[in-house]
Amino acid sequence: MRNFSLIFKQFSRSVLIIAGFAFWGFSNAYAQADVAKGEAIFKAKCTACHKIDQQLIGPALGPQLTEETDDKYLIQWIQNNQALIAAKNPKALAIYNKFNQAGMTVFTELSDADVTNVIAYARGEWKTMQEEKAKGGGAGGANAAVAETGPSSMVIWGLIGVIVIAFIVILVLNRVVATLERLLLKGKGVIIEDEAEPTAEEAAAKAAKKDLLKQILKNKKLVFFIILCGTIAMGSWGWVTLWNTNVHTNYQPVQPIKYSHELHAGTMKIDCQYCHTGAYKSKNASIPSLNVCMNCHKVVKTESPEIHKIYDALGYDPKTQKYDSTAAKPIQWIRVHNLPDLAYFNHSQHVKVGGIKCQTCHGPIETMKEVKQYSPLTMKWCIQCHKRTEVNGKGNAYYDSILAAHDKIKKGEKVTAAVLGGIECGKCHY
Repeated sequence: MRNFSLIFKQFSRSVLIIAGFAFWGFSNAYAQADVAKGEAIFKAKCTACHKIDQQLIGPALGPQLTEETDDKYLIQWIQNNQALIAAKNPKALAIYNKFNQAGMTVFTELSDADVTNVIAYARGEWKTMQEEKAKGGGAGGANAAVAETGPSSMVIWGLIGVIVIAFIVILVLNRVVATLERLLLKGKGVIIEDEAEPTAEEAAAKAAKKDLLKQILKNKKLVFFIILCGTIAMGSWGWVTLWNTNVHTNYQPVQPIKYSHELHAGTMKIDCQYCHTGAYKSKNASIPSLNVCMNCHKVVKTESPEIHKIYDALGYDPKTQKYDSTAAKPIQWIRVHNLPDLAYFNHSQHVKVGGIKCQTCHGPIETMKEVKQYSPLTMKWCIQCHKRTEVNGKGNAYYDSILAAHDKIKKGEKVTAAVLGGIECGKCHY
């Protein structure tokens, strides 16, 4: 009975410990779920005006929410700050006057729990930022945190080198051990199978193989056939290699900024010509200026390291929201699509006049995280496209002007080069 009691106590204790850990795990999961919900609400509703660590349109929320500990007041302010201002609340009036009486958006649709989650997320992020600064000294701490996320390439290559050296050492030791074993066996007078004299059957088989090879070499037709097949194979390989010289299909260089067409053109549905304005009106599609990027990224994703490369290139300080032209430096983009100098291609003729979509030449650009050359861009490829593309002259100003000029020629009227587009810039200026 005593043993049964001891077993029961141990079993009960184990069950209680497991239950305690389970409850602790569920509590943590619940807390994390609340913070995750607060993060989602913050990114959806707050990032247009607020950042955690610095002032944007509104104040930096990290220090603001740390200083203000009255969560009940904060909930009321976020849900309907206008009501607090109208009620002459001293705290609300102080903030209202501090920011030049700029009213904050009301969020009456958020529940008390939603606002509490946002506050918990903002305070947690601010605390994490402060701890990282304390560990590494400001920006250096952030870099140290990034560096500690994984082993360096030197460590990885060092481990690979150690593994290779160890493998070579093992092979050498195995060979040495095998040699020593052979010597010991020879010393004892044991005949090693590999060094034993071949039997009559083995000798006959070896001689048969040699005779077969001699017979094959004496067969002139077979030798000619093998040489012919080899010549055809090597010639085909050489022809394909020469034909594809300077054809850079699937060329995909690493750009200085990780710009994703999949996100912008695919997920966000941004029209290609919002950035590449030249495609519709000039020979070149043009690389968009960084000011186009700043139309959105002056506010959106300002914490991203890739966006900060744009800021550095423009000499822009996100804290003061001012530009320093002396600190500006151009971004060295790497060209993906290259045509030889002897080839003339005009984007506007194809996009505006021909009505051709960007994907016809550039492929499914809206699915590419990094841009690559989709088409071969060879003369054969262009000619095949021109052969199968039908020209639609109805309602097209270019073809209407050609038809009008043709009618004038039939009537005997004078037609100048200007009427046929002779004064367009692209006719002379490539």
